[in-house]
Amino acid sequence: MEKIETFANPWDAIAESPAEAANLLARAELMLSITEIIRHNAWKQADAAIHCGVTQPRVNDLLRGRVSRFSLDALVNIVSALGYRVHFDVKKMEAQAA
Repeated sequence: MEKIETFANPWDAIAESPAEAANLLARAELMLSITEIIRHNAWKQADAAIHCGVTQPRVNDLLRGRVSRFSLDALVNIVSALGYRVHFDVKKMEAQAA
């Protein structure tokens, strides 16, 4: 019987390394937070672009969850433009089940 591999989150499954998975997870979490801010304010994409300091196509990428199109730096800049700050918690990674 073939052993089924399980992961703590989907990023662990697709990333080449734990570092890459952590980076993808951080970007996804920031994108989700930004999306929540945009939706809470009921901004259309053009309005959100002005508030975020980016173009409307960038907001579209963000709202569609296109993680690969954003660096952590770019997302931190967007959060800052919205009047928020980023806070990271550093935690020991759990051992991955094989």
